[in-house]
Amino acid sequence: MHPTLLILAAGVGSRYGGLKQLDRIGPNGETLLDYSIYDAIDSGFGKVVFIIKESLEAGFKEMFINRLRDHVEVDYVFQEIWMVPEGILVPDERQKPWGTGHAVLMAENLIDGPFAVINSDDFYGRKAYRELAAYYKDWTPGRVNDYCMVGYRVDKTLSDFGSVSRGICLVNANGELADVVERTSIERTPAGIVYREGGEPAVVIPPETVVSMNCWGFTPSFFGHLKKGFETFISKNYENPKAEFYIPSVVNTLIKSGEAEVKVLSCDEQWFGMTYQEDRAFVMESIRALVRKGIYPQKLWG
Repeated sequence: MHPTLLILAAGVGSRYGGLKQLDRIGPNGETLLDYSIYDAIDSGFGKVVFIIKESLEAGFKEMFINRLRDHVEVDYVFQEIWMVPEGILVPDERQKPWGTGHAVLMAENLIDGPFAVINSDDFYGRKAYRELAAYYKDWTPGRVNDYCMVGYRVDKTLSDFGSVSRGICLVNANGELADVVERTSIERTPAGIVYREGGEPAVVIPPETVVSMNCWGFTPSFFGHLKKGFETFISKNYENPKAEFYIPSVVNTLIKSGEAEVKVLSCDEQWFGMTYQEDRAFVMESIRALVRKGIYPQKLWG
């Protein structure tokens, strides 16, 4: 079984100040996303699907789609505000798509087996893809709601230049996800690693806390759960133009109801990503260091 890699790449990079998905940071003009795809192919993934905005189609075709077809099966689909279930009206005040859960839902017709979900602006490390591929190596359709998540220590997932969003996780004694809550403002401070929500006082997080980095493993049944969850989300948040439909909220509902189990796959890799423009120099040097060590070739797609 060769799983599919589903890449969330429809963001406009408001905090970064540009299209970081297409930013060339490698020694031969590679993007950060190129290294994720390279690791996934090396680990046994057989297909790549991009979720993009229609306005990014030309850039993605030039940068990824045509070139990658020589190395892996590749496809793409759009995520736009108006792409909602039949009968739902989009509020006039809505300025952007509905979040990561909505993005994954767009790919339903392109995936018929297990798949991994990643962000386009995060470097997860090769071990993450190997863990995901190994988990679904012997997958059969009988493993309907058998999901997984690659978990990272929160202290290995922070930017030096501002707050980040992470899913704070509780893992039970069986190594399964018992709870995950999306926190949208996590940062390192003199008092330690903290998160802030809604003007409340900062809450300290132990550095070994497991967090979700939107590095998930799902089976096709997840699309049905997303549809149901999205309809509920819309009914509750129609009047809130900034509300986001997050993957962790759907996962949490499923594990709390006992409808699904989510195995937490441990990963000790050092994350780095391009949340802010100031992150760029560090990311470039980190990639070049991995090239010097021989982890990656000087030119990925030679």
